[in-house]
Amino acid sequence: MSDGAFNSLMASVDSPLVVVTTTAEDEQAGCLVGFHSQSGISPEHYCLWLSKANHTYRVGLRATHFAVHFLAREDLAMAERFGTLSGEDTDKFAGLDVETDETGVPLIRACPNRMVLERIAVLDDGSDHVCVTTRVLSAQARGTFEPLLLSDAAHLDAGHASEERAIQP
Repeated sequence: MSDGAFNSLMASVDSPLVVVTTTAEDEQAGCLVGFHSQSGISPEHYCLWLSKANHTYRVGLRATHFAVHFLAREDLAMAERFGTLSGEDTDKFAGLDVETDETGVPLIRACPNRMVLERIAVLDDGSDHVCVTTRVLSAQARGTFEPLLLSDAAHLDAGHASEERAIQP
């Protein structure tokens, strides 16, 4: 298979970016995610893929709920915060206006277009990401918005390389 062809196809898709947040045992985590998709209509299901390099992956393995915050074009600073810093040594939520819902998941007030999800299963197929399948518990939308796309944030340097793996305690 040609790596160039795969990369070209994926660049043409230009996915919207989201910030995924979660919590487990009073530990909050969040990361920038480009791999996510609706996976069911009735019932409403959603999948997201977490990098095994991220702190959010390690917390997410213990979490039961997640929030997906849809980023608008003007949210590049939020993408930079959650995509270039490591939650292992940085509190990504410091200085942000954050509330928690009844599940304990951190909700970023500056990102009002969001969903709260309940984990159904985690699929690890040996890749550098795991798939978290979820049930949509709630969704909030404040009108239409122009999404922040992968190409808009291509200049950002990720907090971890894709071949890294999260440090297990």
